[in-house]
Amino acid sequence: MTFDGKRMIITGAGRGLGAALAIVLADKGARLLLTGRSRENLTAIAEAIKLRTGTKPDLRMLDMADASEVTLFAKALRDAGEPVDILINNAAQWLPGRMTDHDALAISQTIAANVTGTMLLTRGVVPLLEKSGAGDIMTVVSISGLPNARLQTASVAYAASKQAQAAISDGLRQELKGRPVRVQAIFPPYLEDLSPLDPAWNLAREATSAVTNRDIVDTILFALERPRHVTLASIIIDPDTGGLN
Repeated sequence: MTFDGKRMIITGAGRGLGAALAIVLADKGARLLLTGRSRENLTAIAEAIKLRTGTKPDLRMLDMADASEVTLFAKALRDAGEPVDILINNAAQWLPGRMTDHDALAISQTIAANVTGTMLLTRGVVPLLEKSGAGDIMTVVSISGLPNARLQTASVAYAASKQAQAAISDGLRQELKGRPVRVQAIFPPYLEDLSPLDPAWNLAREATSAVTNRDIVDTILFALERPRHVTLASIIIDPDTGGLN
């Protein structure tokens, strides 16, 4: 698979892993629609991409916790009618700490953004992924979404939302079987946040003490590049350092 000319939607693209994915895929010629909550962050990534490639990606402010906003965004895409080749569900609302540390609003927004928003956007874009003839859905979950995973610093609400995301991905994979949309999910651990704009990006493969954004970007690209008869349904990244501290 080549990414050149592929139309892709990346949610949560203003920083971290989403921004890294956007930069790398733009370098590979993808046509990007980037969403996020911070106009400043999205604009900075878009300008960086334009400097590297000569092409500025499309941007859309999108709050995944707002069901109406997500639904209208997906409807606008369907009304425009242009096929979508790849949807990367990367956006997530992080919530650390104990359940009793947070009020009802923080908990409900975390669930709304990570669960309801992901489901509604994916549901809304499926017809356009089918229209492409070879669509891909890649959901960035978390090791918090694995059964019996340690909470570490994550809240119960965040862990619950990530386990729900895993269920969404697995359910869609079964529901869309036989249709031209492949569904995959990746479960990253805590990451060292690197950017392709940073010289350290090119040294990341030499690091053995932490999993980095580059590791996840490379793995996502590997999964998307598999032949269509291969689905890597659940990609779990084990942060084993080979005995190193």
